[in-house]
Amino acid sequence: MKKLSFIILGFLIGALATYFFCPRQVENIEDVKIIKPKGVVSPGQAKVLNDNWTEYRKAAVDSAAKKQGRNKDDRSSWWSIDDIENYIAYSKQQTDSLGYSITGMRVYLGVYGKNAGQAKKNLTTMFVVPTVKKGKEKASMTPFSLSFQNNGDCPECPPLNDGTGGGSGYPK
Repeated sequence: MKKLSFIILGFLIGALATYFFCPRQVENIEDVKIIKPKGVVSPGQAKVLNDNWTEYRKAAVDSAAKKQGRNKDDRSSWWSIDDIENYIAYSKQQTDSLGYSITGMRVYLGVYGKNAGQAKKNLTTMFVVPTVKKGKEKASMTPFSLSFQNNGDCPECPPLNDGTGGGSGYPK
């Protein structure tokens, strides 16, 4: 009888552990806690940033575009939400398979160059590169990493480009 009670107790403990420690499917999107990321600014702050770019950079950028035979250069890029979500998932898979831990994304400015075809010739573009920590995190009792090589670009990961360029600036 003692052995049976230990078996029953073991099943109960196992069931409770499974309930509390195994991930469950979220039934409703409302059950997911959404956390506002650091760095989110108000629309008013974004307008000030855009107006400052227009005041301090637009003339120089557009004068360089005029030398290339264009009236103005692109000042933004757009990607669909599906492309962004798919790129994040793809980057996580790529960095994991290469032995890195993904830490974030970095956005770069670039220029297509004279061989890009008439539609993009010498126009500004933006591309996104995953940033990584060298080596995968090992299990640890310390709540912080001693690695000082965080947030370096993933040298082997293909960046996301080919967003839709253009835009005349942030909405007024």
